[in-house]
Amino acid sequence: MTTYWGELSELLRARGLPDDHVTATIADLAAHAAESGATDPADEFGPAGEFARHLAPEPAAADGPPDEHVETWRWTADTYADEALLDRFGDEGWEVERIDALGRFVSHRDPENPQRWEYRRELVTRGRAAVDAKLAPEGWEPCGTWVVYGWYKRPRAATLGPAARLASTPPVPARSTFLSRRFYVTVAVAVLALVTVGLLMAVSEGDASTGAGFITGALAGAIVPILLIWLVKVVGDRRR
Repeated sequence: MTTYWGELSELLRARGLPDDHVTATIADLAAHAAESGATDPADEFGPAGEFARHLAPEPAAADGPPDEHVETWRWTADTYADEALLDRFGDEGWEVERIDALGRFVSHRDPENPQRWEYRRELVTRGRAAVDAKLAPEGWEPCGTWVVYGWYKRPRAATLGPAARLASTPPVPARSTFLSRRFYVTVAVAVLALVTVGLLMAVSEGDASTGAGFITGALAGAIVPILLIWLVKVVGDRRR
């Protein structure tokens, strides 16, 4: 398992993703795999090479010149926090255009005519076409896909009418990375589970070295991403 995440990390960096986004992406995927009970990430996501091409189809490149009349903001969050944050930022007038190769919500806002937006997230493990067709009659428009999730947006004017227009807008948030407390708890539980398995192996086989070797390898693979996640949080906090 550790080898898979290490290989995927290197492949994503080779395709141009910055270290902080690789760290957040790997941590989120590892938490998803732990929650689903997958023992081998390759069974859940496929070979690392193919999955890296899916996550980053091409090396990250700068977008074209921004429209000077539109505010643009890119941000990322784990799947425990994204829905609440989308509601919050949608009420501040941020419209998500897409999810880029780095897994960020690419959002824009027109300061001269800000409108509220609402969002929802759906599982799209079997493709998005059927979900798109189901939600379209209610005015939901797809605005991005990441791994097994699809996100949809709808202007609040559909339900609020003229009240959906904002009289003023808050400043652009200083942070761009949002990781929830539940996300950190999930990672900690996954590490504890690995340690427990190692102890059980040692007891069942009567060989402490077997369990110790398993625990050492598991912790070595877990501590590095945890430290990197902590670093991302520190950097994010300094941007507040």
